[in-house]
Amino acid sequence: MTDDAEWVRRCLGREPRGRYAVVARDASGRPSVIRNEPLLDDGTPMPTRYWLIDPDLSRRIGTLEAAGGVDAAEADLGLDRLEALHRTYADERDASIDPSHPGPRPFGGVGGTRVGVKCLHAHVAHLLAGGDDPVGRWVLDRLAATAATAATAATAATAATAPAVAGELR
Repeated sequence: MTDDAEWVRRCLGREPRGRYAVVARDASGRPSVIRNEPLLDDGTPMPTRYWLIDPDLSRRIGTLEAAGGVDAAEADLGLDRLEALHRTYADERDASIDPSHPGPRPFGGVGGTRVGVKCLHAHVAHLLAGGDDPVGRWVLDRLAATAATAATAATAATAATAPAVAGELR
């Protein structure tokens, strides 16, 4: 657990603000997604239930977001489908709060939003934690397609330069 806690701190760049559990790991076994308790220790609501902490995946998703990924995901998937997703996410989170809790509660769905897509990272975290998240699937499909395109381009570039390099080595 100590190694996990240190990795989580390192990935977040700070101490976590509340209690959490590691719910997904990367291929090397390091934590990649944490599930936050819905309330911080002081009772403050924490609307983001699942948090992606994998640095490489976070960077790649950030690139997709910067290229208009949020709007593209909404357009491809439709707001009706997302409304049901947010409701299911909120229900799962809210079920873990003691019914007698007197203070404020988290609101919204994935990433704290009620409508549409707010953060692609939050959707991927939800999917990797076992949630049925069509936005998370959409993101991973786009990242896989981008990786395949990059690999094809690298292969083509290698094939184009290989004869020149081979000629220089003779």
